[in-house]
Amino acid sequence: MTNKAIFYAAAACTLIAGVLHLALVPMFFTQLTLDVTVFFIVSGLAQIFWVIPVIKKWSNFWYYVGIGGSVVLIIMYLFAVPGSGYPVSPLDVAIELFQILFIILCSIIIIKDKKTTERLDKNSGSYQ
Repeated sequence: MTNKAIFYAAAACTLIAGVLHLALVPMFFTQLTLDVTVFFIVSGLAQIFWVIPVIKKWSNFWYYVGIGGSVVLIIMYLFAVPGSGYPVSPLDVAIELFQILFIILCSIIIIKDKKTTERLDKNSGSYQ
């Protein structure tokens, strides 16, 4: 997978997870409390926003925050749904898979960036 493809794949994963989080709101609006509704709206919008720093390659800081946020969402899901005995739906699985893929792809981006930086540092040191 090329570098450009990794960035676009990571952006697509967070976009899809965000859209699916937003899709939960109208699907279960009558069953959700206000705080849970707001949580799904905010988390969905945040994931959709995260497309921008990924595509624009802002900095590794944004990848770390995106990874951290996705990990928190996955842990909250594990406690709230299967951990509480609720059934796991195919939509739940899709959201979690896209979040996991986002984490993996952002980790690859960070590792590739570190290797590139190390290589550039090593090469620039030989010219001094």
